[in-house]
Amino acid sequence: MPLSPSDVPPAAAGGLEVRPFRALTYRRHDPERLARVSSPAYDLVTTAARSELASADPHNVVRLIIPELGTAAAAPGQPDATRSERIVAHAARTLREWEEEGVLVRDDEPALWVYALLPPNGTPATVGWLGAVALPPPGSRAVLPHENTFPVAVEGRRALLDATRTDLEPIVLAHDPEPEVARLTAAAQVGEPELRLVDADGVTHSLWRVTDPAVLKEVADGLAGTSAVIADGHHRFAAAQAHARDDGATGEPAVLALITPMGPGGLRVEPIHRVVPGLALDEAAAAAARGFHVTPLRAADRSELVSQVHAWQRDPAQTGFLITDGRSLLHLDQPDDAVRAAIPDGAASWRGLDVVLAHHGLVEGLWGRGDGPDDLVIAHDLGQALDGAIDRAGVAVLLRAPSPADVAAVAREGARMPRKSTLFVPKPRTGLVFRPHEG
Repeated sequence: MPLSPSDVPPAAAGGLEVRPFRALTYRRHDPERLARVSSPAYDLVTTAARSELASADPHNVVRLIIPELGTAAAAPGQPDATRSERIVAHAARTLREWEEEGVLVRDDEPALWVYALLPPNGTPATVGWLGAVALPPPGSRAVLPHENTFPVAVEGRRALLDATRTDLEPIVLAHDPEPEVARLTAAAQVGEPELRLVDADGVTHSLWRVTDPAVLKEVADGLAGTSAVIADGHHRFAAAQAHARDDGATGEPAVLALITPMGPGGLRVEPIHRVVPGLALDEAAAAAARGFHVTPLRAADRSELVSQVHAWQRDPAQTGFLITDGRSLLHLDQPDDAVRAAIPDGAASWRGLDVVLAHHGLVEGLWGRGDGPDDLVIAHDLGQALDGAIDRAGVAVLLRAPSPADVAAVAREGARMPRKSTLFVPKPRTGLVFRPHEG
């Protein structure tokens, strides 16, 4: 469901500052090669998928965004470096080697890129601009987060950014509608794209490099009157901010971003689920019943369970959320006053969200679990959630996607959803365009 123009705050003074940049790309641009060397965003890559991607090509980008030390020794002059420091240093050396070997090449002139993502199912394409977005100063409403972040994840991305001095993958922003930007976006999609591939999900990714100074100025001027909600990349955005505060950071602080419009041509929102390991379904249901009305749903097998979940997600009259051990299915709704009272104070738009009620009222309140990786595992789709519940002898909390209006209202009021509350799709492919910080 795309964000609509009415869902967002009006553009504030000091809107988005978007700059062209000299991109770093793979020298070979043929679609088959780009499919082999690119990957989904780092936080969508499982351990098994990381191995498959790394095996697909010795220059696959997962070797940079999810680096592994392997048999590499400590870097010269760093015999006492921690393993994590050695890992990011290894990624930085790998990046330099690929440049020196000519695997990656640097553009001669600055550019912005038009990026179109076309799903295979007849859904309209999502089209935006890939550019360097200036990190806004404190108090600015140019870029509005809507989710909490996990400090360990932010620190990991910051360390990688410090080591490589390169934005290896973009964040995604959804900006206020701007007719002139829409016109320029349409006009720039002329001729064959510079880069194109079809990913494993059938999404076609097409990128056009735009270097005309007059067009670049028009795009920058158009976006300067808009503000944006972070649709994807809260941890990378926070890491970029932390990197900019480091003494070693150089240049004007910015972050690589795909800037998409709200409304037509923009992104859609899908749910993200939670898995609580080591919690039996009967134990989870008994604890949940102390604050919710619990109703068993018929699910003779996995196929019927999946059908039940999809029907529930599509029904706008439904409330609450579902829990499952991957085999049986329960519906939780009608939270009592005690559960609602356990939710921390916050903006009305925030307190009314299903994900907040599930996170604070159920997982933390009635189940007594925390938000760390040992207590809560994020599942980006239903299959991951069901498999995770089975594999971890736990339960999955299945949610519906928050509405775009909910997301924008939270951002507008300066509140934060629990981490990993929204899944904006389609996702840009990692490895197509990098942004080095120097030069």
